[in-house]
Amino acid sequence: MAFTKFSRPQSRSKRVSRPLTGTDGVLTTPSAKATLLAGVGCIMVLSLLMVASASIPFALSKGMSELYFFDHQLMYMGLGLLVAFVVYRIPLKHLYHLPNQFMMLLLTAILLTITLFGTPINGSKRWIELGIFNFQVAELVKLVMIIFVSDFVVRRSYEVRSGWDGFLRISSVVAILTVFLLLQPDFGSLVVIVGCILTIFYIAGAPQKQFLLLGVIVGGLAFAAISMVQYRLTRALSFLDPFDDIQDTDYQLARSLIAFGRGEFTGVGYGESVQKLSHLPEAHTDFLLAITGEELGFVGVATVLLLEALIIASAMRISYSALQRRQMRLSYTAFGIGVIFIGQTIINAAMNMGAMPTKGLTMPFFSYGGSSMLISLVMVALLLRIYKEGPLIEKSQCRYY
Repeated sequence: MAFTKFSRPQSRSKRVSRPLTGTDGVLTTPSAKATLLAGVGCIMVLSLLMVASASIPFALSKGMSELYFFDHQLMYMGLGLLVAFVVYRIPLKHLYHLPNQFMMLLLTAILLTITLFGTPINGSKRWIELGIFNFQVAELVKLVMIIFVSDFVVRRSYEVRSGWDGFLRISSVVAILTVFLLLQPDFGSLVVIVGCILTIFYIAGAPQKQFLLLGVIVGGLAFAAISMVQYRLTRALSFLDPFDDIQDTDYQLARSLIAFGRGEFTGVGYGESVQKLSHLPEAHTDFLLAITGEELGFVGVATVLLLEALIIASAMRISYSALQRRQMRLSYTAFGIGVIFIGQTIINAAMNMGAMPTKGLTMPFFSYGGSSMLISLVMVALLLRIYKEGPLIEKSQCRYY
């Protein structure tokens, strides 16, 4: 009787685990999509944890439930994910259709006008009441301007690179935007938006003389806006010596620096912050990074900034991939989103650490706030749409993008 000889399967203990490799045997790196989703997911979880910790004393002092702000932040994330999913399903060609862009600009102008007749909150008229939350229109302006300017520098590329028409057209838009945002007032958002516009114009090939002239105009307007209004001037100068008036103009910044100092390298422990006990007002909003530094130390702050860096790097990778495919509109759009994230991250972190004057700008995906979370997630959806549709556009040999 013949027996068939079978080879024994290799035992589990002798199996060798192999690193993740591509078809050619070369180690592969995570895709921009995977990195982006992982970064956003991790920082949103960390945001929920820190908002819960930082907001409990403030919520109890206002007669609210302990997890009031945690529940609302979770609701904002859920709403943002829902809207982001809807935006992700929209083909990119609709975003760059000129009539649609003018409709978005008109809608944004109407909403900005409505805010001027709204009820002031902390002395500012930046929000529109929508029932479940107050929507900050300046967040929508960031997204609309990115799309509009990214299309403009491609559609009017000759004017941008060689003539003065492009400069004059965009200057008029910036002037109108400046008036609206200063009337609210929202100087921080204005700085980020105008900085993003200038950056896109620069990489689009605008002549240096035009770029410098626009920069001088914007700088002059910024200087006038700061010097002519006392509270802005006081805030701009207070960070130079954050402890010279600790009970008045330097109160928030001084408490923020004290929080970082207490945290040292590993922090005092989750939930053990002292500054959130009514010392640092509304610490769960713009100064959430300071509470993170106190409770989780340098390790916690570095983790937040590293996750922001991963999100920004993913946006830039998507932008560069579109650039390689000569899809300039898509490249500028992804680049503009990355610039917005860079600007807000740097300003918020520097503000918390006393390197810049205090401004009401959130840390993307981290600070408490419905408008910022909603629009930031919509921007991520747009990045993912560019990542998905860009290669398909290249195969169809469509040069419109």
